[in-house]
Amino acid sequence: MSEPSNGAWPFQEIPEEEGLDISAIFGNSSAAPQGDPFAPPAAAQSVPSSPTPVAQEITPAVAATSQPTTAPIAKAPVEAPAENPIAAAFEQKTAENTKKGLLEKPPVFYHKGVKEKIDDPSMTFEELRIRKSDDFTDLEEGKRVSWSVEYCGIRKEVKDPKGTTIISMKEMIERSREFLDALKKTKDKAPCCYVKPKVEMKTKGNAAYKGKFGTLEEARTSDKVICLIPSNDGRIYELRKMEQGEFIAPKKNVVDFSEVRAGFSPALPKIPAELMGQIIAFFRAFMTDHGENEAFAQIYWDKAEKRFFAYVPKQSVCKEEVEADLHDCPYDDEERYLCYADIHSHNSMDAFFSGKDDQDERSTGLYLVLGKLDKFYPDVKARIFCGDSFASIDPNIVMEGLEQPFPKEWLTQVSIRSRKPERFKKPDKRSFRDLLEEAFL
Repeated sequence: MSEPSNGAWPFQEIPEEEGLDISAIFGNSSAAPQGDPFAPPAAAQSVPSSPTPVAQEITPAVAATSQPTTAPIAKAPVEAPAENPIAAAFEQKTAENTKKGLLEKPPVFYHKGVKEKIDDPSMTFEELRIRKSDDFTDLEEGKRVSWSVEYCGIRKEVKDPKGTTIISMKEMIERSREFLDALKKTKDKAPCCYVKPKVEMKTKGNAAYKGKFGTLEEARTSDKVICLIPSNDGRIYELRKMEQGEFIAPKKNVVDFSEVRAGFSPALPKIPAELMGQIIAFFRAFMTDHGENEAFAQIYWDKAEKRFFAYVPKQSVCKEEVEADLHDCPYDDEERYLCYADIHSHNSMDAFFSGKDDQDERSTGLYLVLGKLDKFYPDVKARIFCGDSFASIDPNIVMEGLEQPFPKEWLTQVSIRSRKPERFKKPDKRSFRDLLEEAFL
C-alpha cells in the first residue's frame, strides 16, 4: 500500500541544506523583468547584460525632448498674410459709425486754455468773436483776429470769418475722405472740433473759464480764469487770473447775472376796498375845523378765518406825527395772526414818507400812507423795507381799487375811429389895411 500523498504537488520537496539558490533562478524582485524562470541559469543571467535593444528604443525619445521642436525641421520663410478684407470692411464701418456720432457733437470754442461748447454753430466766426470780446478783450479788434478749425488732427484756416459759419466748416471737414482716414488711425474715437481764434498777443489764461463767487477767497481758490465777486460797496468786481498776476476791477457791463428789480409779490389777497374805506373814514375823523391830525392803524391777516381786519392801538397824535403804543397788542399770537401792513395818514398834506417815517419803519414789511384826505379820492403811497433799503411799490399790488367788473356787452357799444386831420385853411388874402380897419370898426 502506497504512502498517502501530501497535497497535489507531484514533486518531492527539496531541503534547504542541499543549497538550492532561489535568487539565481528567479532573480531579485526589484530588478528589471527577467526571462523564463525555468530556463537554464546561464540563459537567465544573460537577460540583464544585454541592454542594447532597450537603449535603441529610449534614445530617440530622449533626443526629441531635449531639442527645440523646430530645430530638426528647416521651414521656408513665411510670407506676410494678405490684408483681411473682412477686417478692412469692419474698420471702414467703425469709422463711418464714429463719424455719424460726431455729427451731433457741437464744436468747442478754445482760447487761452478756455473750452466752451458753442450752442449756436450757425453763427459766423465774426459773430462768435463779437460775443466773446466781452470776456476776452484781445478779441475786440476783428482785423487782428484770424480763425482756424482743428478736428481729429486736421487743421483748416478760415479765409472769410464774416461770411463763413462755424457749422459749415465743421461739416466740410466731416464730409472729406481725409477725415474718414484720420478716424481710422486715431485712438480718440470722440474727437472735438475746436474753433480757435488767433490774435497778435501773447497773454495766456489758465485751463478754466468764468464763475460767480460769494467771496474773493472762494474766487482765488477756484480754477476759473474769470471770476465775478460782489463787494460790500454794492458793486460787482471782476477778477482775472493771468500769468502776469491777478487783476481786479469793477465790472461796468454786468451781463452774467439775471435782472433783479426791487418789489413785492404778495402771498395774500388784496386788502379789500371795504376795509380801506373804513380806515379812510377813521383818518378823516381827525380832520376838523379846529385842526388836522394824523392817525395810525395796522392791518392784520387772520390765518384761521382767512380775512383781513384793522387794529387801532393806543396813540397820541398831532398834525405832524403819531406816537403809538404797540405793547399789549391782543393779536401778538403769530401762530394765528400776521401783521400785514402799517398805515398812517398825512391829513390834507401830500402822501409821502417823512424822515421820521424812515426811522420808525425799519422792520421788513409793507407800509402805506394816505394824504389829501380833504379830497374825494385821497392819495396813496406804498413801499416796502427789505434788508436795509426802502423800495416804492404800486399800491394796486396790495389794495383793491375802485374798479369793479362790468358787463362785457358794454364793450360792443363802443367803436374806435382814427382822428380826422384838420382841414387846411386858405390864407387870408386881405391886406393889412383891411384887417386893421375891420378890427377898429
